[in-house]
Amino acid sequence: MSDVASRVMAMRQYVDDGIASAMAHLIENAPDFALNRVNPLAFARTNGLSEQESVAAFLHATQLGLFELSWNVVCESCGGVLYQAESLQGIDQHHYNCAFCSLDCEPMLDETVEITFTVAPRIRHIAAHDPDSLSLWDYTRQIYWSSGSDLPEDLAPAVSDTVIDAFEIAPGARMARQVQLNEGLVILFDPVTHSSRFLEVTGEADNTRRLPIEIDDAHQAGETLRLAPGLLTLDIENRTNRRIMPILWVAGDELNDILARRVPVLTAKRLLTHQTFRDIYRTNVLDVNQRFRITSLTFLFTDLKGSTELYDQIGDLAAFDLVRSHFQLMYQVVSGHGGAVVKTIGDAIMATFPTPAQGVAAALDIRRVIDELNRRDSRDDLFLKVGLHSGPCLAVLMNERQDYFGQTVNIASRLQNIATSDLILATSAVIEDEEAHALIAERGRTLQATTALLRGLSGEIPVYGIPA
Repeated sequence: MSDVASRVMAMRQYVDDGIASAMAHLIENAPDFALNRVNPLAFARTNGLSEQESVAAFLHATQLGLFELSWNVVCESCGGVLYQAESLQGIDQHHYNCAFCSLDCEPMLDETVEITFTVAPRIRHIAAHDPDSLSLWDYTRQIYWSSGSDLPEDLAPAVSDTVIDAFEIAPGARMARQVQLNEGLVILFDPVTHSSRFLEVTGEADNTRRLPIEIDDAHQAGETLRLAPGLLTLDIENRTNRRIMPILWVAGDELNDILARRVPVLTAKRLLTHQTFRDIYRTNVLDVNQRFRITSLTFLFTDLKGSTELYDQIGDLAAFDLVRSHFQLMYQVVSGHGGAVVKTIGDAIMATFPTPAQGVAAALDIRRVIDELNRRDSRDDLFLKVGLHSGPCLAVLMNERQDYFGQTVNIASRLQNIATSDLILATSAVIEDEEAHALIAERGRTLQATTALLRGLSGEIPVYGIPA
């Protein structure tokens, strides 16, 4: 049995046979290009598989040595990878500069940090394992641009109308290159060093201009030079110990159209709210001093109503078994709706979901399975209080585990505190989400609008009860 086959066989104990087979086929038969920075959502879409299960499969494959996971800081504007790290701890700057767009990008877990998977070198060597072996356009496509950029494998023909010239310069070498410039804005960008110059071409034509440029490892970005249209001699010196690949791009609608081609990616937010990730990477996800902003995350808090009385009524052993069964059901429902249990607090849980609709679906199903548990045991006294809220938060390290902090978390927790056994409480941020609102209507629930005064807030806020 080959090394790939044996590792895939081991993976089958965690994932569906169809996903395992599709992954084995990918590793053994896909071109090199398709095994670098694999987008698991695209993999799921191509193979007609569940996104949630496909992400789980790649996480298990990483643990089994088939793939390597990377965290990529991506420019929102152009889709370029500004920094790649082996772990979230490696993203240790508050801002990363995109020289191509002359923008500062904050690494935000739901917008600018994507997760990709590259086949491990010991499983199959691909050209991207040695980036210097790639041609100019293969390097630009595979190393500079992210898995969310919807660009063809053969990039050169697709960008021919927007590129004036592109060439390689060996380490320490100098090259003179003549180019014809028309009026407009030209971006001289090197995807190796992430260095750029902006050439503003305007005025009377001049065919005698010579422009000396030095490219080093200083990541020079955003300098604007004013030049006359006409024939220009570029005199570029490579002051690095690597080859560089300057490309002259014509800034305009055609380039913008190319950069706007995007596909969905696995964001860091979605990975952190995946139960398999939390189960596998229990610690060391974040450094104690790191704080990452998330613009919107949905929090669900639940708590067993009257659990103290339950221990008195049926005894410690029976109550413990019942509470444990309740936790198992919670994990199953939360995971099944694309969320993750962050922690348990006594008889309560705190869970997160990428979207409000997923949180609402989980809340409704949680109440349903608890009712089924009551019927199974011929009882009517096991009830859950549930609170839901969506909003911005910080991903932090607390008690040696990845956790969340902020007012959004506090509001969700306090909603659960005032919830009743027959109503799930949610805020406007949840209810006003189109998908969540449609789901509630589809489930035949009529919202009950009210207001509530929550500890820590200056005034009452709108609250909606969702009948369980």
